[in-house]
Amino acid sequence: MTAPRLLLVASAGGHWVQLSRLAAAFEGFDAQYVTTLKGARAPCGERSVAVVRDGSQTDPVGLLVMFAQLLFIVLKFRPSTIVTTGAAPGVFAVRLGKLLGARTVWIDSIANSEKLSLSGRLVRKHVDLCLTQWPHLTDAYPDVQCFGSVI
Repeated sequence: MTAPRLLLVASAGGHWVQLSRLAAAFEGFDAQYVTTLKGARAPCGERSVAVVRDGSQTDPVGLLVMFAQLLFIVLKFRPSTIVTTGAAPGVFAVRLGKLLGARTVWIDSIANSEKLSLSGRLVRKHVDLCLTQWPHLTDAYPDVQCFGSVI
């Protein structure tokens, strides 16, 4: 029996650090990490890290390139589950993954203590599990869950 295929996606910076801190949970799975951080090393697994172009609201061309790169990665890897800590590449990855039947998990950044991130607000209704690390945010977002501190 083969291990489930996990696509683990995060932007550079804090998103990547937080995803990396969850690496122990992904041991033993067929894991493919994706980030915008050039030169990143996978915290677990045997695959090299896939790097996609960064993009933002102020860089729509970058977002289009990122989308195309993630489409290629998702189609090639065919993950059974996608886990992301955000931001833009996580949004695209979970939306593409859902089209292919993958289970999806969004873990909003611990830095977002007052409200969900923009990316989290965009995807929360489109993922199988949306987590915040702040219990009081579940009152404002009933479709978001908190199981305590994840990271």
